Amino acid sequence: MNTDNYKVAESISLKNSVTKEVLEDAKKKLKKLRKGISELQDRMYAEGKYSILICLQGMDTSGKDSLIREVFKDVNARGVQVHSFKVPTEHELKHDFMWRHYIALPPKGKIGVFNRTHYENVLVTRVHPQYVFSENIPTVKSLEDLDDAFYHSRMDRMNQFEKHLSDNGTIVLKFFLNLSKEEQKNRLLRRLNIPEKNWKFSAGDMKERKLWDKYQECYEDLLNRTSTYYAPWYVVPADDKPTARFIVAKTLLETMKKYNFTEPSLEADVLEKLEEFKAQLNNE
Repeated sequence: MNTDNYKVAESISLKNSVTKEVLEDAKKKLKKLRKGISELQDRMYAEGKYSILICLQGMDTSGKDSLIREVFKDVNARGVQVHSFKVPTEHELKHDFMWRHYIALPPKGKIGVFNRTHYENVLVTRVHPQYVFSENIPTVKSLEDLDDAFYHSRMDRMNQFEKHLSDNGTIVLKFFLNLSKEEQKNRLLRRLNIPEKNWKFSAGDMKERKLWDKYQECYEDLLNRTSTYYAPWYVVPADDKPTARFIVAKTLLETMKKYNFTEPSLEADVLEKLEEFKAQLNNE
């Protein structure tokens, strides 16, 4: 499997993008990838030069939560930070639209996962432009001000934000879990039919489903405008969860290997006394 096949390197059409691929033994193969990710994260932490930001976007039920659980299961719990961005709080709305994402960035040595991301600011707010009014932006006085130019300007700033992160040692990988409308229906029905899954269902899911085509249009626009060499988007077929998890894990592992993370060497005076230190401990 060549993960570059999923990278947005030229203009794409979501209508023509595959939503389902099934890899044989995907669960078993994922286990090997998890071990590699864990080992490289340890080295990355010891080296202290880089961090990784994983951005996950997708329609409701696309499998973001379970993907995070399965892909990072074997990584040191202190090496992964997950942030799930919900509706902005009153405090967050008193800052610019990128502020809450900036303060959630991973420190050097760690992997940060954004479950829903700064791109919600050009997705949900573009489908429901009235939400922007709660930001109290001086230049936004009516819905007419929230035109394509407004959202494209935000995307430009997101590109600048990610370039700044990349230049300062954050490896940015962005994944759009490409779910079909039919598979979303099946997963919503599963939530309704299985009592212990009922808690996952929200009436709002049905309202947003009616806006499917608008969301797809907005996703396609942002994918084409914000996939860059320093922060690429990958469009991952999401109808089969095990395969989607494998693709994300493989992409992450292959990217990490390129950086050749290396543990720092001991200082010369300590290295010279290793045998002495061993002897002291063994003679206690």
